[in-house]
Amino acid sequence: MNTILLTVAALLLVTGEGTADRILSRRTKRELASPLHLRGIRDPYGSYCQRRGGCCPGRDDMCTVPYLDTICYCDLFCNRTVSDCCPDFWGHCLGVQPPFIGTCERNGNKFLTGQTYKENCNLCTCGSTGRWECEQHSCLMEADMIQAVNRGNYGWRAANYSQFYGMTLDEGIRYRLGTQRPSRTILNMNEIQSEQLPLYFNSVEKWPGKIHEPLDQGNCAASWAFSTAAVASDRISIQSMGHMTPQLSPQNLISCDTRNQGGCAGGRIDGAWWYLRRRGVVTEDCYPYRPPQQTPAEVARCMMQSRSVGRGKRQATQRCPNTHNYHNDIYQSTPPYRLSSNEKEIMKEIMDNGPVQAIMEVHEDFFVYKSGIYKHTDVSFTKPPHYRKHGTHSVRIIGWGEERRVDGTIQKYWIAANSWGKNWGENGYFRIARGENECEIEAFVIGVWGRITMEDMHNHHHHHRKRK
Repeated sequence: MNTILLTVAALLLVTGEGTADRILSRRTKRELASPLHLRGIRDPYGSYCQRRGGCCPGRDDMCTVPYLDTICYCDLFCNRTVSDCCPDFWGHCLGVQPPFIGTCERNGNKFLTGQTYKENCNLCTCGSTGRWECEQHSCLMEADMIQAVNRGNYGWRAANYSQFYGMTLDEGIRYRLGTQRPSRTILNMNEIQSEQLPLYFNSVEKWPGKIHEPLDQGNCAASWAFSTAAVASDRISIQSMGHMTPQLSPQNLISCDTRNQGGCAGGRIDGAWWYLRRRGVVTEDCYPYRPPQQTPAEVARCMMQSRSVGRGKRQATQRCPNTHNYHNDIYQSTPPYRLSSNEKEIMKEIMDNGPVQAIMEVHEDFFVYKSGIYKHTDVSFTKPPHYRKHGTHSVRIIGWGEERRVDGTIQKYWIAANSWGKNWGENGYFRIARGENECEIEAFVIGVWGRITMEDMHNHHHHHRKRK
């Protein structure tokens, strides 16, 4: 039976070729169509020619059926010029097996050529030889790295985070960090150069209600804005003795501080502090964070402007982007100052004046941190180079402590707030080795004062009480 059908098909094709010259103009378009077989047949078991009611003899450019986001053909010429035949053309019209279709197996299920599945961050396609052809990206969440950390004696635990699963390491570095390294001029800022310090200190406990919880920057490379806004928020709250406890808006910085800054594509903390000093920002309630909807690098239009009211002070000239909030007070800072890289100096600054901002290098294993005292591990050292990458990030250090390890040695640590949400790490915080410049976290540390006076505190308290 198959032999008879093939013979008939061949005769019909010869007849069809006699009419080919008359429809040459229509042929061009079909020849340029994307070949279904080079992409692989999607929906290989679908009923197309059969549902249409049969096949067309020879060449018939109208013999089409809707096929996903395009059309496919059921005429006996479709397989001569380009493989744009419907998936069931060979079986229904010719009674033969479809060409170039191999089968691959996964978890006991069969897949045909061109069918795909995603394995973490890598897309796998069933090849014509019956083998899976998979991309070879390094994923942000690598099961073997997590297992290696948890098996080893590294002093910290790793976990698999659903919000990171399916992302490549490159995407994690590109979208989840976002602080550019300081310029040489900024690195040359003068360092402020000890008394007995406690073994443990946490700003949250010394200044209850004045230290703000970690936010989540999402897939927006703007740690430069989040860490700056967080440190300024804490410092203003402490400095005003709780009369002013603003959670300042990272979005205000991301959207409005555009001078040599990249918004969600990364920026510099010195630019952020310049903006906070010269222009000021409003609160998160007034100007809420909006994660990028399309591309992580998009920059939303600036929705807040201010004007000078003398003595360096600014006043908002627009209502809050959040129409339910009327408190559009502008908060400013003094110029930031760089601390010594000496751990004692950093500790004294935190204990006296509040949290500080630090720049650090984030390596591939930091993304899976769950608990303990983090140190960069060697678990990826035997892998190819694209599994070992790092990028620059900025965080807020709020305290310190020390812990006795299993071997009896003492491990000192910093307590730091990240900006990856509260379900990452230790409720949004992490501990990292102290006194060793681990991941360069002690190399560039910044402190700042809020630009506030007793008059500001009085006016702010009276103003807000009256408007409630």
